Amino acid sequence: MAFLDKLKAGLSKTKNAIFGQIDEVLKAFVRVDEDLLEELEELLICSDVGVSATEDIIEELREQIKDGRLKEKEQVIDALKGILEGMIGEGEPLALDTTPSVILVIGVNGAGKTTSIGKISNRLIKQGKKVVVAAADTFRAAAIDQLAVWCERSGADIVKQSEGSDPAAVVYDAIGYAKSRKADVLIIDTAGRLHNKKNLMNELSKINRVIERELPDAARENLLVLDATTGQNAILQAKEFRNSANITGLVLNKLDGTAKGGIVISIKKELDIPVKFIGVGEKIDDMQEFDSSEFVDALFN
Repeated sequence: MAFLDKLKAGLSKTKNAIFGQIDEVLKAFVRVDEDLLEELEELLICSDVGVSATEDIIEELREQIKDGRLKEKEQVIDALKGILEGMIGEGEPLALDTTPSVILVIGVNGAGKTTSIGKISNRLIKQGKKVVVAAADTFRAAAIDQLAVWCERSGADIVKQSEGSDPAAVVYDAIGYAKSRKADVLIIDTAGRLHNKKNLMNELSKINRVIERELPDAARENLLVLDATTGQNAILQAKEFRNSANITGLVLNKLDGTAKGGIVISIKKELDIPVKFIGVGEKIDDMQEFDSSEFVDALFN
C-alpha cells in the first residue's frame, strides 16, 4: 500500500468523526453565512484544531465572503483546504549536510521515540546513508533492548552501555564510533521523564556539551516525538521540552489511533515548529516526511 493510501486510512477516524461531517453541515445550509461559520467553528474545535487556530480559519473564511471570493457553499471545502495548507506550511527536510550529522531525539516515554528512531533510520539507510544510533536513554533497560531490536530491523549500528550508565558517556562513545566508521548520521535516543524536569534538562545539557565539543561543526536536528492521541496535551509537552532544547522539528506519531488529527494544525499555530515526519502505523515503513497537501487531502478525500 502506498503511503498516501496509508495516510488516508490512518486519518479516517479524524475524517469520519469531524471533517466528513462538513459535507452534512453544508447540505443543511442554503448559503454561506454566519450560521454556517458557527457550525464549522464547532467542528474544527472538536477535531483538536485548537481554539486559536480555529478562530484564524473562520476569520479568513469570513474575509473571503466579504471580498466576494467565497459566494457558494460548494466553494467552502476548497477554501478550507487552501487555508489549512497555508497555515500548516510546507514540511522541511532534515538538515543532514555534514558527515556525520546529528539527530537528537527527545520525547516522553510512550510517545514512540524508539519506533521513530527505527523508522527514520530505515528511511536514511534506504537513501544510502550509514546510520549509527546512540542508546542514551539509559534509565530503562527495556529502552536499550527495544532500540537494539529496531536497529537490527533497520540495519543501523547501535552503541550502547548498561542500564544506569551516564547518557553523555554513551553519546561520547557513539560519536567516536561514528567518526571511525565514517557514518553519515548519528541518531541519539534520550530519556523522556518530564516529571523530573531538572534531571532531564541536566542530561540534555550534558549531551549537548559533548556534541558541541566533539562535533562542533556538525549539522544538527533536535526532533521532538509526540503522540497524536494525547491531543492538546502534546502541545503542553512540546512547550515543556522547548524550555530545555532547541527543537528543530516534530515527529507526530499514532495519527491512525485518534479522531483528533487536527492537532497538526494546532501544533503549527501554537509552536511554529515544522512537522517533519508523521507516523500512521507500527511497521518500519509506516512513517513519511510530512507533506501538507497530502495531509489536508487525506482529511477531506
